[in-house]
Amino acid sequence: MMKAAYLHIPFCEHICYYCDFNKVFLKGQPVEEYLQALDEEMNITLQEVPAEKLATIFVGGGTPTSLNEQQLERFCQSINDRLPKAEDSEFTFEANPGDLSKEKLQILKDAGVNRISLGVQTFNDELLTKIGRVHRANDVFYTIETIKTAGFDNISIDLMFSLPTQTLTDFKQTLNAAFSLDLPHYSAYSLMIEPKTVFYNLQRKGKLPTPGEEIEAQMYEILMEEMDKHGLHQYEISNFSKPGFESRHNLTYWNNESYFGFGAGAHSYIEGFRRSNFGPLKKYIESLHNRKLPIFETHRVTRSEQMEEEMFLGLRKTAGVSISKFTEKFGQDPRHLFADEIADLTRKQWIEVTADNIYLTKQGRLLGNEVFQMFLGVFD
Repeated sequence: MMKAAYLHIPFCEHICYYCDFNKVFLKGQPVEEYLQALDEEMNITLQEVPAEKLATIFVGGGTPTSLNEQQLERFCQSINDRLPKAEDSEFTFEANPGDLSKEKLQILKDAGVNRISLGVQTFNDELLTKIGRVHRANDVFYTIETIKTAGFDNISIDLMFSLPTQTLTDFKQTLNAAFSLDLPHYSAYSLMIEPKTVFYNLQRKGKLPTPGEEIEAQMYEILMEEMDKHGLHQYEISNFSKPGFESRHNLTYWNNESYFGFGAGAHSYIEGFRRSNFGPLKKYIESLHNRKLPIFETHRVTRSEQMEEEMFLGLRKTAGVSISKFTEKFGQDPRHLFADEIADLTRKQWIEVTADNIYLTKQGRLLGNEVFQMFLGVFD
């Protein structure tokens, strides 16, 4: 059953040095044609795969709020016309500090958007410049106040650590600034150097002074400790919230459930198939202009792959993998299917197994990627 939809707006007014998402500079782009294509993709897809009322809709990018007021209003209307929403659905828009005018916030509010996710990354202005961000710390405080005044109470911010030249002291100061906002949800990610980014090219030239793995691990431990001290529950490796404010959309991914993905470069998981859309805007728009879905690649997920994904996605959650739910879903006990892997990881004290859960230990969270890799290709 389809519960979720992701929509991608690829336009940005600037490109961050670490970003490898599908994005383009906004200036001179065919925004109107893109929004029309997005509307058509939703139309065709829902005709082929009718959906019950969606529990969560997430609009990401790029920068969705780089759209002007008229474009934003048209886009929101398109979403509401095409996608059936449950009464209590979570409807999230990503935004950048400084992008959200009172007019844009009112458009979002009128359209039923009830959650804002803000890309902050750090409160150190010098570091913001180094990573290619154009906002400053003061913009964050002003934007959050504007969002709250507009009537939004479900607000999340993204933070990053292990940034070039970042110190433990600086990261602690960023966390203190973040906690002063008293928000219900925080996400925090370590810097990943991805191909085709400015940082990747700098690293290859030896010109990217990152703190190193030891400092990165210390930052992550500080993050977990400070979030806990401030009453924020770590429900996933990189996500923390007050009770009831967990990201329902992201939980769709970690619970290995189906979802629609609309837009250039977007990914879907529909009826046992993972598929990705064309990334280039021209190809995406042309395909839909001819009333054809813009599918670049499709992969049928085998039963073995589904079970592997259930493990490594589920282990991202601090609650871990439910043994009873896994058994109900696949008709087999994960403790038997992955006996060797579970025994090895338990011996290393990276996971714990209880009567109905398999989950990462605190040490396991520090080594999450190594744990997840243990469940890849098990049945090959």
